[in-house]
Amino acid sequence: MRKVERKRMNSEHKKYFLVGSLCIAIFLMLGIGYAVLSQQLDINGTAQIISNWKILFTSAEEKEMNNATTTRKEITDLTTLTLDVNLTQPGASATYDVVVENQGDLDAVLSSIDGVKENNNQDPKAIKVSVENIKVGDPLLASESKTFQVKVYWDENVDFSETNMQKEIEITLTYEQSDDGVPLPPKPGEGESIGGQTVEVVTSGDGLYEDQYETGRYIYRGSEPNNYIQFNNELWRIVAKETDGTYKIIRDELLPQNEGYTTMAYDARDHRSNENNTYCKYPSSNGCGVYASVSGIFQTPDGRYSGTVTEDSSIKEYLNNTYYPTLNGIAKTQVQSHTFNIGSVQVLDESGNDSIEKNTAGEKMYKWTGNVGLINVSDVLKASTNTACKSATDQYNKLMQDTPEITCDSNY
Repeated sequence: MRKVERKRMNSEHKKYFLVGSLCIAIFLMLGIGYAVLSQQLDINGTAQIISNWKILFTSAEEKEMNNATTTRKEITDLTTLTLDVNLTQPGASATYDVVVENQGDLDAVLSSIDGVKENNNQDPKAIKVSVENIKVGDPLLASESKTFQVKVYWDENVDFSETNMQKEIEITLTYEQSDDGVPLPPKPGEGESIGGQTVEVVTSGDGLYEDQYETGRYIYRGSEPNNYIQFNNELWRIVAKETDGTYKIIRDELLPQNEGYTTMAYDARDHRSNENNTYCKYPSSNGCGVYASVSGIFQTPDGRYSGTVTEDSSIKEYLNNTYYPTLNGIAKTQVQSHTFNIGSVQVLDESGNDSIEKNTAGEKMYKWTGNVGLINVSDVLKASTNTACKSATDQYNKLMQDTPEITCDSNY
């Protein structure tokens, strides 16, 4: 049995209304003497607390069930969530979307999550739990809600005794009133939850960074950060933890398109026709630089080039129609349909006018939702710890000039 419980604060945080006193003195000069006139002003009134402290669970729904069955799922007293789960074989897992809501009018902040580490260290250790997409310091402002994930799983790498197959898990989320409602992000040296494990957030060297361009997003940077994971029985790397709690990952090795590992075109010649795709004027020679079909007119950020894109690129069709079906069953349940930014990044005429902000804004002009995409230009720039790597224009020009001074090194 699994419990998630929020402890109510022992005492209300009171708001005090303070009134200051006002003294008035008037001096009236009369010849060689003077008179002092004074009057005392009395202020009468009352002060009361009108704020309401009310934080509670509002729902818990199955998100992903892999060889697992829910036998009980209920919320009692609005503060205790009880989950009973049957795991049928090693590797089985159950993930739930849990919503906690602030129905009061005082801003709150999550001050602690207790019980995860303690419970995972108890027998049977093969049964583990993680709380994802929520961390200490997260705000819960008045009238807002937060959706996070609770995952229970059978760790197939841990031995267990068949006489000890059951585990009761209790996890406590403690909320306190927030002074300003806007908590600080993790400080350097503190951690961010990556796949249920706390990873240190750094400001230099290889490792996990806060994305300075997108609040709430975390990225790996450097030549060799420890961002490896096992996915689809292959080695992959985490590019970013997105703001919605999902992870953008990239395969560590090239896809074996054929025995010779020859390169694959982004968009093959004549794959799209210029009759249906007016933005792609020369598909017979260059293909088209847009990942997927776009509703309406596609244009560059400056508006100089525009036209229709009604057909998908050849690489998009390969990744989603040929490659994706080859993933094993577990991997397919882990892949989330995601919104990819597919707008163009424009190479500017002059160096120095480009920036990661401009690149990201161009990418976000058009979006595609699906299973498998490609990393963005901004992902490549952000992953470098070289401070000079901030311009797609500079990088492109140096590549075209075949110069050895490529600034986007220090990038895994």
